[in-house]
Amino acid sequence: MKKNFQAFKLGFKGYGRALNFLFKNKLAYFFFFPLLFNLLLFILGIQAVDYLSENINDYLLDLFFKENTISGWWSRFLNGFIYWTIWIVSKIIFVFIYAIIGGYLTLILLSPVFTFLSEKTAEIITGKKNKFSLIQFLKDLLRAILIALRNMVLQLCYSVLLFLISMIPIFGWIISLLGSFLISSYFYGFAFMDYANERNKLTIKDSILYVRKNKGFAIGVGGIFSLCFFIPIIGGILASFLAIICVVNATLGVEEIE
Repeated sequence: MKKNFQAFKLGFKGYGRALNFLFKNKLAYFFFFPLLFNLLLFILGIQAVDYLSENINDYLLDLFFKENTISGWWSRFLNGFIYWTIWIVSKIIFVFIYAIIGGYLTLILLSPVFTFLSEKTAEIITGKKNKFSLIQFLKDLLRAILIALRNMVLQLCYSVLLFLISMIPIFGWIISLLGSFLISSYFYGFAFMDYANERNKLTIKDSILYVRKNKGFAIGVGGIFSLCFFIPIIGGILASFLAIICVVNATLGVEEIE
């Protein structure tokens, strides 16, 4: 227990050290990648939601008003009510879904950036410059995506269980909220740590065992990243920038643990 708490502090306090490392070693340009990522995701996401809501709205209007059984101001009122209700509800659902899978969208779509950043961080702190290999880079990228998908599925399974527990008033709410935070923090931290684990030649199975052994550190690394997704609307945006710091934090921490 004491070891896990110390490892948690190492991961949690490492955010400041990682941020300083990025600027000190002129790696701050990596923050431009989340900026482009968020811009693209926002545009595509909003367009997709608008397209879906408009189609649902058209379907309902045809269903209720195709025979013009209702006319006048009441018809216009219902038309507007249906339109704005669908528009608002679709946006809320989009935010809710993004809160659940947004972290893994970030991890999957920005995997090439995180893989390269972890390599650069390791080169600086160890002094060992690795020769770039496209084949190895693609292998690392595929592994990162597989880890993210695995963790996402497991986290969703736990989320369903916690949702059922949340049906219990007060006690269930506390357990569900705390459990969601700890589980998401662990799996996010796992993903960030695996970049260093892969470089240290650990298989996926060995990486799973390694992270379990250092679960306190994993939760510390993924903690603030996980908290971002509890913030409505802007949480996903903040998390994508924070992910850059998390990759460096995890890489520095794994090297220190080793």
